[in-house]
Amino acid sequence: MKHVRHFVPSLFLSLVHVCLVQANYAPYFFDNGARSTNGNMALLSLSEDTPVGAHVYTLNGTDPEGDPVTYGLTYEAGSRRYFSVDGNLGNVTLIEELDREKEDEIEVIVSISDGLSTVSEKVRILVTDANDESPEFINTPYIVQVPENSPSGSSIFKIEAVDRDTGSGGSITYFLQNIHANKFAIDRHSGVLRIKSGVILDYEKSRTHFVVVVAKDGGGKLRGDNKVFSATTTVTINVEDVQDTPPMFIGTPYYGYVYEDTLAGSEVLTVVALDGDRGKPNSIHYCIVNGSEGSFEISNATGAISVIKSPNLLKKEVYELRVQASEVSPEGDVSAYAFAMVTIRVVDLNNHPPTFYGESGPQNRFELTMYEHPPEGEILRGLKITVNDSDQGANAKFNLRLVGPGGIFRVVPQTVLNEAQVTIIVENSAAIDYEKFKVLTFKLLAIEVNTPEKFSSTADVAIRLLDTNDNVPKFSSDYYIARIPENSPGGSNVVAVTATDPDSGLWGEVKYSIYGTGADLFLIHPSTGIIYTQPWAVLDAEVNSKYNFYVKAEDTDGKYSLAEVFITVLDVNDHSPEFNENIQEKTMIIGSPVKIEAIDQDAEEPNNIVDYSIMQADPANVFDIDQSTGEIKLKSYIRSLDIIHNITKNKDCVWSLVVQAKDRGSPSFSTTAVLKIDITEETLHKGPMAAFLMQTKDNPMKALGVLAGVMGIMVLITIMISTAMFWRNKRSNKIMPVRRIIKKRQTQQSRTVRMEWLKFKRPSNAAEKFVVEEDAKSLQNENSNNNVQAAPVPPAAPLPPPPPALAASGNTAVWRVPTVSGSLTPKFINKQLKKRGHSSAHNALVSELKMKFEKRNAAMGEPHI
Repeated sequence: MKHVRHFVPSLFLSLVHVCLVQANYAPYFFDNGARSTNGNMALLSLSEDTPVGAHVYTLNGTDPEGDPVTYGLTYEAGSRRYFSVDGNLGNVTLIEELDREKEDEIEVIVSISDGLSTVSEKVRILVTDANDESPEFINTPYIVQVPENSPSGSSIFKIEAVDRDTGSGGSITYFLQNIHANKFAIDRHSGVLRIKSGVILDYEKSRTHFVVVVAKDGGGKLRGDNKVFSATTTVTINVEDVQDTPPMFIGTPYYGYVYEDTLAGSEVLTVVALDGDRGKPNSIHYCIVNGSEGSFEISNATGAISVIKSPNLLKKEVYELRVQASEVSPEGDVSAYAFAMVTIRVVDLNNHPPTFYGESGPQNRFELTMYEHPPEGEILRGLKITVNDSDQGANAKFNLRLVGPGGIFRVVPQTVLNEAQVTIIVENSAAIDYEKFKVLTFKLLAIEVNTPEKFSSTADVAIRLLDTNDNVPKFSSDYYIARIPENSPGGSNVVAVTATDPDSGLWGEVKYSIYGTGADLFLIHPSTGIIYTQPWAVLDAEVNSKYNFYVKAEDTDGKYSLAEVFITVLDVNDHSPEFNENIQEKTMIIGSPVKIEAIDQDAEEPNNIVDYSIMQADPANVFDIDQSTGEIKLKSYIRSLDIIHNITKNKDCVWSLVVQAKDRGSPSFSTTAVLKIDITEETLHKGPMAAFLMQTKDNPMKALGVLAGVMGIMVLITIMISTAMFWRNKRSNKIMPVRRIIKKRQTQQSRTVRMEWLKFKRPSNAAEKFVVEEDAKSLQNENSNNNVQAAPVPPAAPLPPPPPALAASGNTAVWRVPTVSGSLTPKFINKQLKKRGHSSAHNALVSELKMKFEKRNAAMGEPHI
């Protein structure tokens, strides 16, 4: 029972499962039409230029029960696999390149499965055309035979090309390259090649023509762009000859001679005619038309003309024969003919050519030895030449001429009758040059003038030349440019000059020498022309970097030529930068730089370019230096002495720097200098005098000189004013009180002047250079009239210091003028003066100021000046 209980539920579940399985429905594809991009790929069209890897379609279907579906692609056996599919998404990808011309339809089995049921469909995919094919000519090569008498405009050949593309990409049009230079034209649609209208082919002028034909398709899309493809081929057109040209005689005009010893039946000459149509020539038949008078005959086949009578039976001296040459076709028809005139002259026998004779008889070679460059017009008397022709009359007349280098000699006489002495005369002396010709060789030619035979004879003339010293040594260049480093040791080679003298022997030997103001440091080897420095010579580009002098090439007779030598001494970095002092002192005002300078004596850049740097400073990080100019300035954050006091406990503000100056040569040299900088702060008013004194603070003697000059000018002006007023009062016989002058001015309160005097002293350290002295002195009447004058109003701005006081004589009061020594302008402090009537108060104020000044000097430990 227990087993039965377990069996009943199991059986029930099995029956349910079977029922469910039997109720499962198969999945299916969506059919979205031919232009859809998803579905079952039915009637899908793809362009053959679709790139490999592109997503071309999406398989799309469903399962009635809503179960997930998967997709598949299969192919029949032997078919190429063009596509792959993502089983889950249904994305179809192109994996093989398409080619419509090879396969325009692709069959694919697409499948969809829900895991239990699989549905497969065979679909056909159409491959559409893209313009990816070029036109191709068929039945090439093209060789066409065209008769030369083909009429213009006639068709001679049809060219055919195919393009496997469809539509406009498969349509073909034809055209010719260089259409204007061609004698042919082509129909752009049919490809029929024809002779241009008005053009005639001529075998005798051009037997072959080459025509380049271009076939171009109508264009179409390829990978998104409009493409047009074309192809070319060459058509060889051979022109066939036809019988359209008459025969032509070769070698005209024709002349023949019959001499007194000529035998009857002898051949006099042969005429030759050729068919003008060389491609298929006809045979030529010769005949004498007239002029023979029974004395001459011609071979019909060869054109050989023979005399048929004995010469002594001929009645005329000249016969003019008219010869006809006719073309005979293979059928025996005469198609064309031409005429030629043959002149035959009957002459006496000319059997003696001209002959040359020497002193010992007939001779065909003459030799002479002479020096080069003889004077023009000179006769070569060493040549004893006679020429003779034993014939008589016209047969003994001949011409003489020299055959060889032209224009050098001429022969006299030029025309001879029977016999003459031959004279050769110099015509061009310069051409008779031993350096060009060791031996001049000519042929002396004697040729008959009026004889049909033109008998001639020759004799060789050899003239051996002897050399003279007619050439000057010549340098290979008009000037020589050389460079040598300045550190080259004595005896170093600089440059080699070369001069040649084409003369032979001792005359051709060249000796070299140099001279000129720039040649002192150099020598030259007299034979080789090598220029080198003196053993003791020391070159220095900083002293002199350019030398030029002359080099002379001279032969044994003193003939010479000159060339100029330019030598540049190349700078070598052999100098270190130098400061004018190794320890320097400078005063720096906060906000203004100081400059240090080193000079490198090298001659050229970069050896003489100096870069500056601070090697050591205590404390560091206070100064900056300009690498190029050497200007030293404080860091930008240092704007007052208070900041400097915070940096260092050195209250005198004198700092030492080690500055390096380094050149840019290779190897580089450097030097250092110690620079002591006294830092001060500008405290005086701005103005031209203040600027001047600050600039000359480091050169007190310059400041003293300028100030002394200014004070001298002021004293001179004072004297001139005093003198003028004295003479004015003297002329008026009374002394004008000062008050009368003062009344014209506005009443001013009496004021005393307290001036701070800057007196230069030799400091114990770089920071102590100036001492301030206070003084106030009453000014007395410049007219010495014992009238008290009110104190002058102090200037509103700093003025140059007044000149020193002049010594007064007698009772004349001394006008004491304070002086200024130092690099700062005086500072004026205005005080209210009491009224003029209170002289005791004025004196007390002066005494008080003096006491303050003495106390200040005592506190600073300086003596009162």
